[in-house]
Amino acid sequence: MRGASAPFHHPMPLNPKIAQVLELIERAGRPPYHTLSAQQARASYEKSAPILEIASAPMYAVEDCIVPTRDGASIRARLYQPVEPGWADPIPALVYFHGGGFTVGSVDTHDALCRMFARDAQCAVLSVDYRLAPEHRFPVAVDDAFDALAWLHANAASYGIDAARLAVGGDSAGGTLATVCAVLARDAGIALALQLLVYPGTGGHQQTASHARLADGFLLSGKTIQWFFEQYVRDPGDRDDWRFAPLDGTRGAPGFGGVAPAWIAVAQYDPLCDEGVAYAEKLRAAGNEVTLECYAGMIHEFFKMGGFVPDVARAHADATGALRRAFGTFGSD
Repeated sequence: MRGASAPFHHPMPLNPKIAQVLELIERAGRPPYHTLSAQQARASYEKSAPILEIASAPMYAVEDCIVPTRDGASIRARLYQPVEPGWADPIPALVYFHGGGFTVGSVDTHDALCRMFARDAQCAVLSVDYRLAPEHRFPVAVDDAFDALAWLHANAASYGIDAARLAVGGDSAGGTLATVCAVLARDAGIALALQLLVYPGTGGHQQTASHARLADGFLLSGKTIQWFFEQYVRDPGDRDDWRFAPLDGTRGAPGFGGVAPAWIAVAQYDPLCDEGVAYAEKLRAAGNEVTLECYAGMIHEFFKMGGFVPDVARAHADATGALRRAFGTFGSD
C-alpha cells in the first residue's frame, strides 16, 4: 500500500480536462440532486451518465438475469461475457455494484464501464441492479448485493464461470457494497480473489478533512452526499451500522481480518478521498493485502469520464491489471 497516511504528498492542480468537465457542468446549469426528488435525480443521472463515457466495447454475449432475493422478491443483473464460455475451461467473474448514493444509477448507467472491465480483464462481469432508496432503504441494497454474489457463486457453472475465481467491485456507494460483501463472503465461506473498490464510501458521518475541504465545487457536494444518505437510512442509528460504514461503524461490527485482497482507488479532489485511504489502512492493519492507488488531479466519478479525459485510461488499466493478477490470467500486466 503506497502513501496511505498522506497519499498526495505533492498536491497537484486539477487535471485540465477535469477542470473543463466542471466548467461544462456549471455552464449547463443542471439542478443539483439534493434539490430534486429521487425520481428526478435518477432521470437526470440516466441522461448524463453516458456523455463522458468511453466507447461501448463489443461482447460475445450480454444477458439480463433474474436474481432471487432473500425477501422473496427478485432483481435484475446483467451478465457480460467477453468471449464464448469455455465449459471445460471456465472464466473468472467480477460481481459489480454501480455507484449513485444508493439512490440513483443502474446497470444501464454503468454499461460502458462494465464492458471495459470484461474486455480488458477478460472476465465475465455480473452488474447488479440492486434496489434503490428511498423506496428500499438500508439494508436492502446490502442484502441484494450479497444475494447476487451468492447466486452467481451457486450458479457459476451454468454460465461457464469459475466459482473459485470471483471478485467483487464497485464505485462510490457500490464500493461500499463491495467491501461489505467481501466481509460477508468470508463469513459464508465464499473465497474471493479481489475486492475492487473505486472511491468507496466507508465512513458514517463524513467528518474527514477531505469532506470539509472539498464540500463544494468538485462535482460531488457535501449537500448531495447528505441528501443521498437521507434517502437511504431508516434512522440516524443506521449510520453507525458497519454495513453502512465499514470504516467506523460500530453496530454489529465484525472483525476485518481474512477478507479478500483489496485494490482501492481514491481521487485527490474527492470528498471521499480520506475515508478511502483510512479504510485501506484499516484493512492493512487487520492483516490483509491492500493496494492503494491515488489519482492526482481527479474528482469523484472520474472512472466514468474516460471518453473525455484521456488520463482516466491509466486508472482503467490499473484496475483491470489488478483483476488479471488476482484471477491469474495473462500474467501481471
